[in-house]
Amino acid sequence: MPASLALIIATFLWGSSFIALKYAINIYDPAFVIFFRMLTTLVLCLCLWPWVKKFSYQTGDWKYLLSMSLAEPCLYYLFEGNAMKYTSASQAGVLVSCFPLLVAVVAYFMLKEKITKQLAIGFSFCIGGGILLTLVSENSSHAPNPAWGNFLEFLAMVCAAYYAVSVKKLSTRYAPLTLIALQGIAGSLFFGPFLFFIDIPTPHDITALAGIFYLGAFVTIGAYGMYNYAITKVSVLTAAAFTNLIPIFTLGLSALMLGESLDLSQWLCIFMVFIGVYISQRRTRKGLID
Repeated sequence: MPASLALIIATFLWGSSFIALKYAINIYDPAFVIFFRMLTTLVLCLCLWPWVKKFSYQTGDWKYLLSMSLAEPCLYYLFEGNAMKYTSASQAGVLVSCFPLLVAVVAYFMLKEKITKQLAIGFSFCIGGGILLTLVSENSSHAPNPAWGNFLEFLAMVCAAYYAVSVKKLSTRYAPLTLIALQGIAGSLFFGPFLFFIDIPTPHDITALAGIFYLGAFVTIGAYGMYNYAITKVSVLTAAAFTNLIPIFTLGLSALMLGESLDLSQWLCIFMVFIGVYISQRRTRKGLID
């Protein structure tokens, strides 16, 4: 499969994840949602054990495997799960535009990948639009405290950036499903104890439970599997540039499925993000980061 197709599938699944997550968290505590998402991932990975066990451990890998697992899923889902309580799915999706810039910074330190002037300009538009979107957004039923929710989503993106670069560093020795299975183990262990301190509503909501299964099976395994596969074929910055498609998918799906809407000032901020997307994609098409 071409890396570009794998990345498009991954970004669509990630874009849809905000919709499922927003709905599930309206019913259940974030810890409940994330634990069973990770447990679903772990169980399915065990069913795919012949592909999971394909790895070649090298001395010192434990540092990257441990820190990667702490960053994502543990801290990432902790931040994002709580972010969705305070901001809308559409705003959270747009804030993913910060991800490529953060990946570029982390990759510079970990992989020595260069940050060019054009890359910095394009990604600056993305992050600037994301910040302005937060400033102009007012409280609503979908976003009771958007400033706090968007800040938590930004922290989640920092964790995701570290995860992405770590995967690139480990991808030559570990199969994509191996790293996903590690996510399932770490997430289940990290969020399991939270279940003793939360209230679980009964009777259960079938739609919300289906959303949790979708997150664990299709998003965590599907999206991360596609992304982890693609990152073995292209630069981590090239792969990160594709995540700018996530806001497009999220905005369309949130309007269609959640009835969320954006005003003119918010659309102008999003347009600013897309200017940055265009600049960074031009750079990608020219093959400067392959």
